[in-house]
Amino acid sequence: MLFSPANLPYWIFLITGILLFLFMIMLGGESELDADADLDIDIETNIDLSFGRFLEWAGIGKVPLILMLATDLSLWGVIGWMLNVWLGGINQNQQLPLMGIIILLISLIISLFIGRLIAEPISKMFAEFSEDASGDRLVGCIGTVTSVYIPAENINKIGQVDIFDPKGNFLTINAVIPDWATIAPQRGEKVIVIELKQQIYLVIAKDSVDEENWLNSSDSKNQN
Repeated sequence: MLFSPANLPYWIFLITGILLFLFMIMLGGESELDADADLDIDIETNIDLSFGRFLEWAGIGKVPLILMLATDLSLWGVIGWMLNVWLGGINQNQQLPLMGIIILLISLIISLFIGRLIAEPISKMFAEFSEDASGDRLVGCIGTVTSVYIPAENINKIGQVDIFDPKGNFLTINAVIPDWATIAPQRGEKVIVIELKQQIYLVIAKDSVDEENWLNSSDSKNQN
């Protein structure tokens, strides 16, 4: 039953998923298809809200697309093969003609559900694997606050921010706001990274007076 022709699609899915993982490793965790711009799909549009919700549920737009495909295809291959062996063995005498299609669809749904749960941790692993030595590569990048808020740097607390680096790697970083900042960004709000200081990133609220002050200060330094 292991090498039965009925399992051929699942072997193809599994091998394709593994090859995609190897491809990402060869690229150093990078992907031309990142999670933001290359799909040309706005999941907030009203053109097809149900399709947008499905993409969001499946994890599309949260991690690089190639990583999402590698994860889902690998899971589809393993889960489909297991179900095919189990259900095929139970129903081998009945020979139900639709059983193969049912197993295909069930394994796909399970794979998408599990894939969306584990794709982000895998993405972080690839990001750490491919992380370059320059600590300032995130300066100027925009992220989203995931902690309750971002505290000031002088109170010995840290917040957390989800962010994509310039290579499209998804990262969660420890962050504080500088002492001079006037706004403490809250969960879900956008921030911009301005500096790396002792392994903790300084961030400020996006589109705020703090950002204007930082930009003006940077311009003054450049002119001098």
